[in-house]
This record gives sequence, structure tokens and C-alpha cells, in this order.
Amino acid sequence: MLYAFHELAYHSATPFRIGAQMARQFWTSPLNPAADTAIGRTAYAAAEVFESLTRRYGKPDWGLETIEIDGKPVRTTEQVVWSSPWCRLVRFARNIGDLKRAGRPPAAPAVVIVAPLSGHYATLLRGTVETFLQDHDVYVTDWANARQVPMLEGRFDFNDYIDHVRDMLAAVGPRAHVVGVCQPGPPVLAACAVMAAENDPNRPASMTFMGSPIDARLSPTVTNQLAEEKPFTWFKSNMIHTVPLPYPGVGRRVYPGFVQLYSFMSMNEDKHVDAHRRYFEDLVAGDGDGVEKHEQFYDEYLSVLDLTEEFYLQTIDIVFQQHLLPRGLLQHRGQTVDLTAITDIGLATIEGEMDDISGVGQTQAAHGLTPNIPDDRRLLYVQPKVGHYGVFNGRRFREEIYPRVRDFIAQNEALSVVPERSASAA
Repeated sequence: MLYAFHELAYHSATPFRIGAQMARQFWTSPLNPAADTAIGRTAYAAAEVFESLTRRYGKPDWGLETIEIDGKPVRTTEQVVWSSPWCRLVRFARNIGDLKRAGRPPAAPAVVIVAPLSGHYATLLRGTVETFLQDHDVYVTDWANARQVPMLEGRFDFNDYIDHVRDMLAAVGPRAHVVGVCQPGPPVLAACAVMAAENDPNRPASMTFMGSPIDARLSPTVTNQLAEEKPFTWFKSNMIHTVPLPYPGVGRRVYPGFVQLYSFMSMNEDKHVDAHRRYFEDLVAGDGDGVEKHEQFYDEYLSVLDLTEEFYLQTIDIVFQQHLLPRGLLQHRGQTVDLTAITDIGLATIEGEMDDISGVGQTQAAHGLTPNIPDDRRLLYVQPKVGHYGVFNGRRFREEIYPRVRDFIAQNEALSVVPERSASAA
């Protein structure tokens, strides 16, 4: 019933949202002589904050039609190269002519960025994708909102996630490079192990994990402790709800994105309250830079998606309670996932010193679990003075983390025989 009550609350606030929108127009109208007074600016700011807190945030756009490489504009084209009801693999094809003008070769290592399926859209990695586009042919997983997937499409669970990673790597072609950001770490590592055990020609040349809970037993955070302290039945009883009408996925049992959002916001409630107070003050003062920065962050942060019941509960069980992958007990389609089968796939682990989601040690645990990877195909790096988000976005990521990952990918590209891939630069 929680989902239905959430929808009722949203629609019940519609008249007040309309009133706030009308107030914004009234207090910003050039025909209103009081618009530029202290009272007018305050009234406008109050209406703007109310409307922003009560509206529905849809899936954001990527906004990467043009990027900058070495100071030169380079156009990109979004191409869907593979899809299922649960995910699209999107390629950002860089324009060859623009690359030549920027002094870059048209050919580049193919990198598949596996975005988290943990409540936010893949666009949360916009900065990550833009940075990797400097030197790579970039693909990113664009996961679907479970409430938009009809019941007739069936289930999507942890094993399906592993299969999706395999299928998408196959769509890109042999010896691409895969980057798992946060949540995807365990299933991506499992997929690579399965591919290695089968000598799959489409196994990646390297795998990079950023802030991933490969072994959540190490340096447990508040999030890890919650997952361990609560019994499995608690998650099933309290976190799973039914999609109501009018969504296409009506009747599907899901872990709603708004529950995830409220959980994360409650962990840093004071921080979010202060951010909206400053937003109000910036609106009153007419500080356009402060307003734009706040809106850019929260337009993304407040855009959430639902996860299927089976995927969410299996992730809690497999990754955070039983720790099956690091214990060597994970089963995929009836076969034990053998991490020692990985012998010719490079491994990089990136962690943040101040990460409060995946503590230091959880990601680098992958090195101890894959003893047969040669030392010259490894990278272990802990970035000082960054939290979870800073591991894959922001200034320190661009200036200190990304160059290391770029060089690691180039090194493993050189060590791998890379046949011609199915996709080519646009």
C-alpha cells in the first residue's frame, strides 16, 4: 500500500504545485512592480522551493551531444547497440572528423561502463562517461525502471544481471574493457569469471571496479551494517511494494526508488536541509551560479527508478549477508563461479579514502580473490580525500584517478590481441 499512498500524496499536492507555479510567474513578471522587491524575491523563492520539492523528476537527459577534447569540440551520437526489456547498451560515438581536428586517432579502446542498478539512472555517471570519452570508445548500460516493464516480460534477478553483462560485452566484441561503478562490482566480476572459465572470446581485456562491494565484510559502513543486522525477512516485509496503476508494470513487486532516496537522504538529513536553505537564500539574492549548481545536482539526485523484488533481495542476500562471491560459494546457472579461472583479464580497483558506502578494502579484495592474474596487469589505488561519489566523478576523479585508469586500460589493450569489433566510430 505504501506505493499507492506515495502516488496519492503526489497527486494530492498537484493544486498546490499549480499555485506555486502561478506564484513564480506572478513574482517574476516584468509587469509586476513589486517583482524586484525584497518581498517579491522572497515570495518567488518560497514558491520555487516548494515546487522543486514536490514535483516528479523524470529520467534526465545525457546532454553529451558535444564534448571537449584538448580544447576542441567533438560531437557525439547516441547509438543503442543492444537492448532488452531491462536495459539498453548506449554507445556515444565520437565524430571522426572532429577527432581528427582535435588531433586524436579515430580508433580507441572500447570501454563498457556498467552503471549502478541501485535507485538512480545511469545519467548519474554523466561526468564519468564524458571523461572516458576523452580517450575511449564508450558504451554505458542504461538500466530500465522496473515500474515501466510489464509483468509479461517476466523476472529480472541477480543471475539475469550477470547474463546481461555477458550479452552486452558480446555485442561490443572481443577484448573490450569493462568498468563497474559501485553496485555492479560483484555481478560484473562473476560475469568475467564465467566468461574466462568458458574461454569466451568476448571476455574483456580488463576490468576496473570503482567503489564496489566485492567483499562487504571488510571495513563495514553504516549501509553494510544495516544490511547485516536486519534479518532477510525484514527487507522482504518492509522494502518491497507493489507497482500501482497507471504504470505499465502494474502488479510488479519492486523496491521503489523513492524508498531508496528517502533512506539515503535520511542518512544526511542536515546536509540536505542546509542545501535547500542555501538554495532559498540564493534565489532571494539572485545568485544564479549557486541556484544553477543546486538545481543541476538535485535534478539528478531526485530522479530515481525502481528495482525488481528478486534482484534487490538477491543482492541483499548474496552480496551483503552471505557474501557468496568472496567465499567462493556463488552459483550461476548451476555452476560455481570460479574466480581463479581469470588469467588474462587485467584488474584495477579504485577506492576513496573517505567512502562511506563501500569502505576501503571492499573493492581491493578482488585482487586476493583472483590469484592467477599476472602482476603486470593489476592496479590497486586508493584516492586520498574523496568519498564515494568522488571515486568516479569530480575534479579529483578527472585529474588523479582517471589518468591512472586510462594508462591501465592502454597497458592491457597492448597486452591483448584485439580482433576487429562489430561497432566502429561514427
